[in-house]
Amino acid sequence: MNARESALKVLHKIDVEKAYSNIALNHEIKHGQYTKLDRNFITELVYGTLENCIFIDYILQQFSTTKLNKMDTWTLNLLRLSIYQIFFLDKVPDFAAVNESVNLSKKYCKRASGFINGVLRSIIRNKESIKMPNKEKELAKYLSIKYSHPKWMVERFLKYFSEDFTEGLLKSNNETPKLCIRVNILKTNVEEVVQLLLENEIKVEKSPFISEALMVEGGFSELEVLDIYKKGLIHIQDFSSMLAAKILDPKENQFVIDVCSAPGGKTTHIAQLMKNKGRVLARDIHSHKLNLIEKNAKRLNIDIIEVEKFNGKDLDHQLLNAADKVLVDAPCSGLGIIRRKPEIKYRKEADDIRVITEMQLKILINASKYVKTGGELLYSTCTIDPNENDKVIEKFLNLSSDYEVINISQQYGRMLPGNHKEKMIQLYPNIHGTDGFFICKLRKK
Repeated sequence: MNARESALKVLHKIDVEKAYSNIALNHEIKHGQYTKLDRNFITELVYGTLENCIFIDYILQQFSTTKLNKMDTWTLNLLRLSIYQIFFLDKVPDFAAVNESVNLSKKYCKRASGFINGVLRSIIRNKESIKMPNKEKELAKYLSIKYSHPKWMVERFLKYFSEDFTEGLLKSNNETPKLCIRVNILKTNVEEVVQLLLENEIKVEKSPFISEALMVEGGFSELEVLDIYKKGLIHIQDFSSMLAAKILDPKENQFVIDVCSAPGGKTTHIAQLMKNKGRVLARDIHSHKLNLIEKNAKRLNIDIIEVEKFNGKDLDHQLLNAADKVLVDAPCSGLGIIRRKPEIKYRKEADDIRVITEMQLKILINASKYVKTGGELLYSTCTIDPNENDKVIEKFLNLSSDYEVINISQQYGRMLPGNHKEKMIQLYPNIHGTDGFFICKLRKK
């Protein structure tokens, strides 16, 4: 199976099964016999097509006599894959993209072979004459198509941010993020991990902000086969996620609750910062995700984590005033991790955010009741939407007079230029090079 066929299968799975791009891609690469060059090309094709899907469909609609919603999934994704190569990959000759697509169509959508061939050749002949919406007259529509974000999302960003900032954000969402790893200081040290990565010909650079964080080139599928991963010397985790655990600042022998713990990056980091001494209760509503946390804890040689299936929207009366620290990494829209999961752009609606904020507040209120007097509560999300972030905190404080915000922006503001949240932290991919992430720390009086 060649790279284009593999990419097509991944896109089909994302479309039909609603799979996450990173999981579907890693599964395909892991179970295939691919060279490093092939793995990189498959990754480029999948993410590139997903990232630019609205622009691609805008082009396709102008040359197809069949409406997109009338096409079968194989045909549509094969056309999208080809158009991405024609417009974005200079290293791929146009004729090669067309020929490969026609060949694949004979296997997956035979009746559409002639249609696919005709549409693609017509696009190639006329691609220089394609016109975009007028930016001055239709700003949101222009940005929506150019950067492939739904128009409602662009309008929402323009409501909260300037035009220049919004365009930078949209552009950043379509860029490939670096893979960030956390060194497991319970088993090794940063210098040893750097040396092992270099020995495996993996480029690495240290984070200037978090001592145990490293940025590497390559994907998860390349790292998970290495002994350095299998033996638990590293864990895949973005810098922004690490920052949440660092700011929570758990101590040895404390009792910490992570109320929405999956997939467990922050949970295991908390245990690591506690030097594997104390108690961490990790809760989530999905059993299979809790199993993953247990598996990673074992790999990392951590034994103070207890996992428990529990819905954060419910109140556990047995834990009232019991914990030294509580982490609420709340379910959210995910608008801060679009560059990692570009399909998020196409699966969210504006009304989803209203529903999510109600749930976030409920979970936060319940979690706040588990904190001891003088204890600390940390609220975080991987979104940049103020309604899910400072607005939730504002509502919470109006309902919880026994809590006060701890000023973390002073402590971390110097290393995070561009943070404009008073007392809190908001990270943006276009400013900080991290996932979009919000952090607020509170103290129970």
